[in-house]
Amino acid sequence: MKRLFLLLIVLVSLNSCKKEEVETVEKTNPAAPIVEFGFKFNDFNVVHDTIENGDTFGSIIDSQNLGEKEVFDIVAKVKDTFDVRMMRMGKPFTILRTKDKTKKIQAFIYQPDRLNYYIIDFRDSIVVHKKTKPLTFKTRTIASALNGSLSETLKNEKVDPALAIQIAKIYAWSIDFFKLQKGDKFAITFTERYISDTVYDGVDSLKASYFEYKGKNIYAFPFEHNLNSGKLEYYDEEGKALKNFFLKAPLKFVNITSHYTQNRFHPVQHLWKAHKGTDYAAPTGTPIMTTASGIIEQAGFTTGNGNFVKVKHDKMYATQYLHMSKILVKRGQRVTQGQVIGKVGSTGLATGPHVCYRFWKNGVQVDALKLKLPNSTPMDSKNKPRFIAQMAPLKRELDSISKLKFKK
Repeated sequence: MKRLFLLLIVLVSLNSCKKEEVETVEKTNPAAPIVEFGFKFNDFNVVHDTIENGDTFGSIIDSQNLGEKEVFDIVAKVKDTFDVRMMRMGKPFTILRTKDKTKKIQAFIYQPDRLNYYIIDFRDSIVVHKKTKPLTFKTRTIASALNGSLSETLKNEKVDPALAIQIAKIYAWSIDFFKLQKGDKFAITFTERYISDTVYDGVDSLKASYFEYKGKNIYAFPFEHNLNSGKLEYYDEEGKALKNFFLKAPLKFVNITSHYTQNRFHPVQHLWKAHKGTDYAAPTGTPIMTTASGIIEQAGFTTGNGNFVKVKHDKMYATQYLHMSKILVKRGQRVTQGQVIGKVGSTGLATGPHVCYRFWKNGVQVDALKLKLPNSTPMDSKNKPRFIAQMAPLKRELDSISKLKFKK
């Protein structure tokens, strides 16, 4: 029994040693120097770890060989640059120690995100730095045909699918994405971010694009009217604004289930009657946007409409949004184009979750999908030459890669 007890102690000791070895594994191949955060890792005993539940800066640092330094004094010296209370569970940190048997701490590095990091240098006096890894930007142009949703198609082309949201916003006034079909062509030129020239960090911006829509290529080029203002507007190849007074639809990436018609069989009332709106199906809770800026004229409930909101945009135009699960605005409130005013539901006379979108022109309900809506302010003529100079090479690039991609 005594021998068995001793054997168990030895096994536990061996496992403990093995865990420590894994945690402090070093890459010391002299032929392949490892440089990170401005340190040559080959010169140190390196510990990589993450903040766990219950960890504090004090508990982490106090377990290291600090010599005569006290944790309290360290925290006091670094607090103006690095508030150690902001360290969060799951975030990575690195400890650099001497390679001799003392393993004395030389530096502590904490990464709150992929781009930024803090260094506390213990080697001489205690010094703290906040640093940012270098960002590089690479431009790429692709041409493709829709196969599924835009985000799915971008993913298949090895492009961050999040770019689909940015594209949808840019084209919101000129393309009804519900009407795009499988096989419709598009091309985009965009920039991507890389941290330290190697770690991919997503799409930075869209530089140019076109989408095939109703047999025509709709181009989009960003342009800064006032240099260094940072405010971009998007125009087609002729300098016409893409942004219209109204958005094409109150939802994103959903399906039209019923059009404006003078004679439709009502699915609840079971009789033929006019349907003076467009139904957009979407899951309950999907945000509903006002398609133009204006004043909330009505917000309430009726038996037929369910929860609904009506927005007056000017003397000529008004829109209404029916069957909401939740209303997020009040009567008399001013709203801006694209603002979320409610959530999709199935209140009132509805068989499933959707929003019925109604449109008034001069007090008469009309079909919003067939209406020619007003444009935004045109480009100032004095800016046109600068726009053309910026746009022309981008358009040539889009057209060139499209010809190569889609040549028969």
